[in-house]
Amino acid sequence: MHHKDHRIRIVYTPKHCSWMNQIEIWFGIINRRLLKRKSYRSIEELKASILRFVEQYNVMAKPFKWTYKGVPLTV
Repeated sequence: MHHKDHRIRIVYTPKHCSWMNQIEIWFGIINRRLLKRKSYRSIEELKASILRFVEQYNVMAKPFKWTYKGVPLTV
């Protein structure tokens, strides 16, 4: 049965433009700029530090620029 208000659109994206790439980039940024040389006494302290970092980062953040040119990756 088809209902107009229950439309689903499936879109397949190539691996090179996956949202996972953006997540990996973001975790790399957090690791290099915040976590690499620090230690925390508690999970709460770590959480507060990450939330402060995200708040400060969002002030100057810009969208990631994709550089993929349409050439398949070789193994």
